[in-house]
Formats: sequence, structure tokens, C-alpha cells
Amino acid sequence: MNGDLRSPSCDRLRSRPAWWRGPLCAGVLLLGGCSANGDFGRVRPSLVSDGMHAWVGRDPVGSVRALALAAPLTDDERLLRDLAYPLIEPPFDRNRWYSVLGEYGAGPARLFALPRSEVNPTAYWHRLEAKYRRSESSRYAQLIADARNDVLRIEPFFAVAGRVLDMDRKREQSLVHVSGLTVTERDNALIRNNENAAAVSWVCRSLEERTTAYRYALEHLVIAAPSASAVDVERTMTLLETRVRQRCIVAEGPIVSKG
Repeated sequence: MNGDLRSPSCDRLRSRPAWWRGPLCAGVLLLGGCSANGDFGRVRPSLVSDGMHAWVGRDPVGSVRALALAAPLTDDERLLRDLAYPLIEPPFDRNRWYSVLGEYGAGPARLFALPRSEVNPTAYWHRLEAKYRRSESSRYAQLIADARNDVLRIEPFFAVAGRVLDMDRKREQSLVHVSGLTVTERDNALIRNNENAAAVSWVCRSLEERTTAYRYALEHLVIAAPSASAVDVERTMTLLETRVRQRCIVAEGPIVSKG
């Protein structure tokens, strides 16, 4: 169906609550009910909801924040998750059948778009080589674009992450000073802190895996099709690896963000 035409199915779904509407409308999209992506592969504005990436913090720690009095995400916490998603989504073509499901964190996305296991560094290379098999210039250009996009996303994400983690520390320190604090309020605050830390940690793990995948692809591309463009890729890769090292220390405990 033409993406410019409005679908009655999706219009009806938009009247539902956001938590219910997203995954179900995504399912309708898969059946051809309405177009999934807008310009440049982004989710159509009519399908976007404020909390569509709230699951990013919950998934890594298996948290189910179903407490009745749970506070909504703050503006920065919501922005943190929105900026995290492009850094944990696999750097492949987003025009796939599960792209909208990935945005909403629906079940199929966890199986296809956001695998929980460690990234196999050969997967990126195989997809890159298969898609641009006829042109090594396109393969080099795509590799540069993917690495450069990650470089550009790192600083905005960690600027927000720094604010969120700083406020989380202050929130935890304030718990002992709140009069009449209920167990539910205390648990919600600590759960939220854990979710925020988990979201940042997930991004760091993803960035480390992505740099490994890009490096693997570059090494094999140079062997398969030597080109002067390899110098530009190497320069971008070095910058990305430096930024990741500067920003991420992944340890057993909470994530630590430098600078």
C-alpha cells in the first residue's frame, strides 16, 4: 500500500494507549496495513510515542516496572533511551520487516533486530559484502558512513547520560532525607537508577561490539578489494575506537562515564 495513504486500521489503533498501540500497529504494518517508515527510514511520526523506547532500560536487567505508583520517565531519561536506541540497533539497513517492531521493543525485535548474545563480528562483514558485492567503492563508503554515524551519536548520548547518572546519584543520596518515604517509592527510585545505568551499559557493550565488527570488515575488505579508500576508513575507525575508550568503562558494577 502506498505510504502516503492513511490506513483505517492504523488510525483506529492510534486511539489506543501508547503501550498497547505500538506493538499491535507494528503487527498490522507487517501485513501491509500501513507504511512502517517515513523519510530516511525513520518511523513515521504518527506512530511515535513518548515512551516508545522505555524498554531500553528495562530489558538488560529484566526489570518489570509494573508498580502502580511508578513515576514516569523524566525528560532526560526519555531522551537517554531515544538516543540509545540507534547505538544498540544493528547498523544494517533499517528497511526490514522488523524495523518498527525494534523501535517499540516488541518480541520479534528481540529475536531478530536486537539479539541478546554477543555480536558475531563476521555478520556485519557478510551483510556488507553481500549487499554491495558489485562495488568495492560502495562497501568502503557504507563502512565509513556506519562508523561515522556512531561517532556523531556518541557525544549527544553521553552528554545526556552524564546528567542522568548524576541525578541518579543525588536521588539515591536523598532517600534517607525524605520523610514518610514508602517502600514502593524507595523501590521505584532504585529500580529507575538501575534501569538508567543498564541503558548506558548496554550502549557501551554495543559500541565495543560494533567497533570490533567494523574492524573485522575493514581487514577483510582490504584483502578482498584493496583501495585507497581504506585510509579514510581507518581514520574514521580510529576516531570511533578512541571515543568509545574515552567514554566507556564496562565493569561488573554500574557504568562509569568519563569526562
